[in-house]
Amino acid sequence: MNPISPFRLIFAILFIIGGAVVAAQASEALTKIIIMSAFGVAALAIMALENRTPPQPDINALERQKKRLLYEGRAEAYQDVIDPITDPILLIRNAKVAAANPAAKNFLGHHIIDEDVRVAIRHPAAADRLANPNAEHTGEPILLVGVGSADQRWELRIHALNDGLKLVQLSDQSSRYAAERMRTDFVANASHELRTPLAAIKGFIETLENPDAGADEKTRTRFLQIMYQEADRMQRLVEDLMSLSRIEAEKYQLPSEPVDLAELVSDVKNVFLNGRSKKDHDFQVLLPDNIPMIQGDYAQLSQLLHNLVSNAYKYGHRGKPVSVSVEPNRNSSMLRLSVTDQGDGIAPEHIPRLTERFYRVDKGRSKSIGGTGLGLAIVKHISERHGGRLEINSELGVGTTVSVLLPTIKS
Repeated sequence: MNPISPFRLIFAILFIIGGAVVAAQASEALTKIIIMSAFGVAALAIMALENRTPPQPDINALERQKKRLLYEGRAEAYQDVIDPITDPILLIRNAKVAAANPAAKNFLGHHIIDEDVRVAIRHPAAADRLANPNAEHTGEPILLVGVGSADQRWELRIHALNDGLKLVQLSDQSSRYAAERMRTDFVANASHELRTPLAAIKGFIETLENPDAGADEKTRTRFLQIMYQEADRMQRLVEDLMSLSRIEAEKYQLPSEPVDLAELVSDVKNVFLNGRSKKDHDFQVLLPDNIPMIQGDYAQLSQLLHNLVSNAYKYGHRGKPVSVSVEPNRNSSMLRLSVTDQGDGIAPEHIPRLTERFYRVDKGRSKSIGGTGLGLAIVKHISERHGGRLEINSELGVGTTVSVLLPTIKS
């Protein structure tokens, strides 16, 4: 029994005294008794209310229930923990999916609850480990290739919880494996591109060391010319590799130099007309009046345009002009710099890969006309460093337009 508070005890005593005063004023003895009894009962009720403990909600009930569920290994105790996780998470009991977070349902399907885990995750590397109740789980990653799509790479980790419950985590590693594959391909391609001219140069040197071949002036001149071309090819490749490395190192540094695209286009046009025996009608320029300035690196933007025009001349039809145009968007917040050739065009399946390093649509033709295979990769990185975007549109038998959208300086 709880002790009566002093306030309620004093209130009850005063209530009884008040009843006695009222009863004293009554004329009949029976009335006095009734009044005294009524006030006494009321006082007793007040004290009884003080001792009655009203039902209070147990604020720890939910926590105790969760602890009990955790102790028993119940999957629902973990639901509010796994739901916010972005990786797919499954809880497995007796080789069946007991619970799953939204990411797992979106990836594997909303029907997976109570389904056999070997059906939910169809992969032989995971089947035995997930279904075997005696398997030991250390959390080491298990690589799953082809779950979701043929190109995806997932890592699966299994952790043992209470009472036979298992937590299964799927982590998408596709981008990491793709980056690693690109790095490996890049090293292999760069080594191949350097090894080929080196082998040619070495072979011609060995031939010229022969007194008979070296003494023949015509043979010697032809071999030296080929050696010079191969050495020049190696030099351009090394310069492009260094340029690409430098651009990647600076990609988080937004250029701040104001650049006039009209002046830039004019400079690049002069380089091609003077250095490549081109005529004025071979290089068409379409520029509007009062072009806004852009914020950029003049040297890199010059390299970008030079690469695009060089590709247009290489892959366009002989005698057909190359067009360079600049066009502002609707609110002049960006400028579209476009280079168009009139060539064979590019098949749609090749366009997404054109900016990959050393990727070539026609390897035989590309090598015969020169080029390092890094031109569009450099263009893409320069565009991204300037906060811009690269677009490639092509039609077979008509030609190709490569555009770069660059933000203008805000006035």
